[in-house]
Amino acid sequence: MKKILILGASGFIGNALYKELCSYFDTYGTYFTKEEPFQNNKKFFEFDQETENVSILLENLKPTVIISALRGNFNEQVHTHYSIIEYILKHECKLIFISSANVFDAFTNYPSYEYDKTLSQSIYGRFKIKIENALLRLPNHKYNIIRLPMVFGANSPRVLEIKNKIEFGEAIEVFPNVVVNATEISKVTQQIHYIINQQKQGVFHLGSSDLTHQHDLITDIAETLGYKNPLLKQVYDSNYDRFLAVLPKDNLLPKNLQVSVQQVIKASVIL
Repeated sequence: MKKILILGASGFIGNALYKELCSYFDTYGTYFTKEEPFQNNKKFFEFDQETENVSILLENLKPTVIISALRGNFNEQVHTHYSIIEYILKHECKLIFISSANVFDAFTNYPSYEYDKTLSQSIYGRFKIKIENALLRLPNHKYNIIRLPMVFGANSPRVLEIKNKIEFGEAIEVFPNVVVNATEISKVTQQIHYIINQQKQGVFHLGSSDLTHQHDLITDIAETLGYKNPLLKQVYDSNYDRFLAVLPKDNLLPKNLQVSVQQVIKASVIL
């Protein structure tokens, strides 16, 4: 049985992955929060990347798959991932790195596909690229790069932010000229489960197969949540449509694991 370690398993994406995988694999996680559920879970380890070297945990646990959903200081994350790379080169182990559409945020004229050149204007995007480039130098079977667009879901931070802003009468910032795709958390966890099971290699874009304007996506989610005519702050950062979307082309998943914008909108509500 595969032994999986999820770094950042107390966060939104990491915890959803733990819940998806723990019934099928010998699954462990790290947390950096004082919340009781994590402290009392015998399969969770406290880990502070700013004061600890991850290699100690890896040598003790000996995982065969590491999933990185870490957040926090960018420089410390880079150092942690370099330590992970050293470990996986010496052991029967691979790294699944959760990356972002922001690795393409300097390209605005078209959507981006798995093996397009990365280029970012943002600090966040450039940090993700630095780790991606280190992984791309490894043998293919040693890594997966998972690029995600905006991730929604009934209890996702993005949906909670929309609810909070509307209920407190604050304006939601929307971008009418930005064309995006999106995804929802339950589909992401199923897709990564499939990638692990099928021992897939390479880069995956786990976004919806269709596109929408960011303004329309947010207003449709708000409407689905039951809020009519929410207060919006429209931000026009371009005179033309610009794209921030990661579309799959080379590494397509089965139809039942693909997602549409409409499914993302529906998944924002607990049925």
